[in-house]
Amino acid sequence: MNITKTITALALIGLAVISCKHEEKATEAATKETKTEVVKKPIAAANVQTASFAIEGMTCAVGCAKTIEKKLAESEGVEKATVDFDKKLATVSFDKTVQTPTKLTQVIEGVADGKTYKVVNTKS
Repeated sequence: MNITKTITALALIGLAVISCKHEEKATEAATKETKTEVVKKPIAAANVQTASFAIEGMTCAVGCAKTIEKKLAESEGVEKATVDFDKKLATVSFDKTVQTPTKLTQVIEGVADGKTYKVVNTKS
């Protein structure tokens, strides 16, 4: 009985380590770097648009969701980006004169190797 529990525990730990290995390295490297704030131009209230993106392929909140959230937030014309791992949903407020939902979809799908994440539904 103890052998079965030990094997199960080791298998779960191994799965968790393998599933986020690439993203954790990127997160660790980003954490070690000196943080610099990006000053963004304010967006006129008339130009602010919000869109939601359903994302498939995320396996963890720290590596996957936070990496996507960071890439979106760094994009030009993006005011705010949040990614909810549990709901598999990204919500982005952006300047509609600079960004489009199509461009933001490309940013999401381009994270990691370009094949890991897939936007399956967009709502503006």
